[in-house]
Amino acid sequence: MRTLPALAIGLMLSTTAVPVVAEAAQCTRGWSGSVQYSRSQANSSSKTVERVSRKGTDTTNWSMTYEYAAQVAVRPAPEPELSLGRANISLSSISTETTAAKDQHICPHTQTARTMSGNFVTKSETRANGSGLEAGVDISMDSDGTYRVGVLLPEMKGTVSGSNSASYSGQCTPKKGVNQSIPDTPTTIDAVRFSSSGEDRALPNDLDRLNGSHSVTYSGVTETLRWNLRRCGGDLRLIDVKFEDMRFPTWDAWQDIVEQKGTVDGNIVRITAVVANDGPEEKSATVKFRDTYKGDKWDSARPDGLLEELSVNVPAGEQREVTFKWDSSGYAWFDDGRPRLIQRIKAEVEDAGKKVDDMTRNLKVAPKPLVLVHGLWSNWRAWESWQNILTTTHSYDWKAFPVGEKAQHGRMRTGEEMGNFDPTNTIAQNAVELGQYVKHAQQDRNAWHVDLVAHSMGGLISRRYIHASMPSYPDGKPQVAHLVMLGTPNMGSRCADMISAPLETAGQSMDALRELRPSVVEQFNAVHTERKGVEFSVLAGNPLPAICYMYADNDGVVTVPSATWQITDVEQQGVLHTSMTGTEGFASFVKPRVAIGPKKAAESVKLSALASPLNALASGLDAAEGGRTDAASVKPDFSQIVKLAPGQTLKVAIPVRDARDFGMTFVAATKVSATLSDDKGAVVGTNLTGKPEASQIFRSLLVDRPVAKATWTLTLQNADEVERQVVLSTWSRPS
Repeated sequence: MRTLPALAIGLMLSTTAVPVVAEAAQCTRGWSGSVQYSRSQANSSSKTVERVSRKGTDTTNWSMTYEYAAQVAVRPAPEPELSLGRANISLSSISTETTAAKDQHICPHTQTARTMSGNFVTKSETRANGSGLEAGVDISMDSDGTYRVGVLLPEMKGTVSGSNSASYSGQCTPKKGVNQSIPDTPTTIDAVRFSSSGEDRALPNDLDRLNGSHSVTYSGVTETLRWNLRRCGGDLRLIDVKFEDMRFPTWDAWQDIVEQKGTVDGNIVRITAVVANDGPEEKSATVKFRDTYKGDKWDSARPDGLLEELSVNVPAGEQREVTFKWDSSGYAWFDDGRPRLIQRIKAEVEDAGKKVDDMTRNLKVAPKPLVLVHGLWSNWRAWESWQNILTTTHSYDWKAFPVGEKAQHGRMRTGEEMGNFDPTNTIAQNAVELGQYVKHAQQDRNAWHVDLVAHSMGGLISRRYIHASMPSYPDGKPQVAHLVMLGTPNMGSRCADMISAPLETAGQSMDALRELRPSVVEQFNAVHTERKGVEFSVLAGNPLPAICYMYADNDGVVTVPSATWQITDVEQQGVLHTSMTGTEGFASFVKPRVAIGPKKAAESVKLSALASPLNALASGLDAAEGGRTDAASVKPDFSQIVKLAPGQTLKVAIPVRDARDFGMTFVAATKVSATLSDDKGAVVGTNLTGKPEASQIFRSLLVDRPVAKATWTLTLQNADEVERQVVLSTWSRPS
């Protein structure tokens, strides 16, 4: 067994404080407050040596951990300028040595070589706890305000215990293992001296308050001293202000918030102020928690805002905690949309209506995770640039979670890419995958609430998740704070009619495509009416006049009426369907709805509580979509499914009837080009690879003039290295 290294000896402390000259401070009382000391150590080693027989090895692994922590309550001593300390100390040290021995030996009765092994484990554990132990405290200050803080922690009684075990295998004669326990044995823990460097300097305008820390690391050992001290400040004082949030997914599982990590917008934060009474009698104190802007670059002139006011009685010579729960919703942002990187919380203590002490702590609040939900014939890469967008908009603490990026946490199947006609999940199945990914985002960020941004069909998947599966929490706020939809076909798309119909006839139905047909979405809307307090917003694109027998303004897939449906918060932009996930869509539409400050967040919570379910009867496409008054499926004039070999060019005869116009919609990979010629050989429309129109989900050719009955020609060319399938349909309005 290895011997634990002795406790490190810090800088030697003087037994009396160095007086502070009168010019620096007039106070001659000792200090009060708290000092924390900790010492951590972790060592390990591993070695393998050859056995004496030269037929085997011994491998030894050793590890040791050592944790020493002391909390010292500091009080003024009767003598001027001196202080007394009482310490609560805990120590835990564990040393473990494991040896694995292997050897080759020939057993006499078999004359065959055998591998024999033995495993040996030795464990030693030292523990000690002390409460109310008298401790030395030394705080000395020079005339220029530099000071040193040191502690002398006393010897302490503890116990040492341990165990030994051995196990064997492969021996010629079986050997029984051994397990032994070493009973507790008294031991003495050495005294500890440690002090700061003496280079800290008090604020010139507040020489009677000291806050700081000092840390030293050497040979795997880290010693740290933290202090919060005050003198001549009255009987009541603040010892500490600390923050906790709940460890997802267990409600009320409170944990300390690590300063560097912070918490997440929407989490409930438990804020605790520790109040001490240094006086001879019990005191009644008022504690006020404030949202303070002092020190902020832009808003330092803004007055503090009151978050909570509480009362507490503190007995003489004791301390009490004052706690309240604070909703962090909106505190990752200012109300004008600027990122709020640090939230400053100030606690004030009042004695008989007069402020006697205050303390400010910084709390980092990161924005809610943004879960990104792709649509039809797409995958997580549609959002690949968004993490960089979020980082530059706020900070690296704003995280994007595109569904499917880490497939082990959930992967939706909606066709993966254009031109892929393999089977897909249903909306309901994809909503299950979305729910798993939302949970992954929450666990990764320890966030109780998220925002969803959904493109196209992703909005219907998100609506399904919210209606059917979204959990509720005791804070009364929905798990999903905001669903932002980009070009979602909330009443379906007749493009799905045009392409799904021939696939279904051929027995190649795709659930993801079929479920976008207006008649199917009408059934979906009749069931999925619950919003559960989630705020809905939708962006509708309107740059195109007609597509897929839809004559309302549209984005190439979805008309404005279908996207906006019953949603109150809507906006129209001249943006194509496949361009909505770009930077412009984020900046102009998404960010203003998710980057909201405390005022807007509070208003959203109130409005969501009043939000009524969606109207199950208000569904179906109306006359605004081109002469149809119901959601009945639209049948193509003509449809066909063709396959193109790599490099193949194919001509397809297209029948045309007498009509006011003529349109063709087809779905194919981007490496497929299409050229449409009339019966006289004149080119009337093209959709070519390498052009922007080839990147659209539903590729379209429109002849916006009267046409006569004839047979036209569609020339398809596959520039890809693999076989590609093309599904096409035509449509027109009768003369």
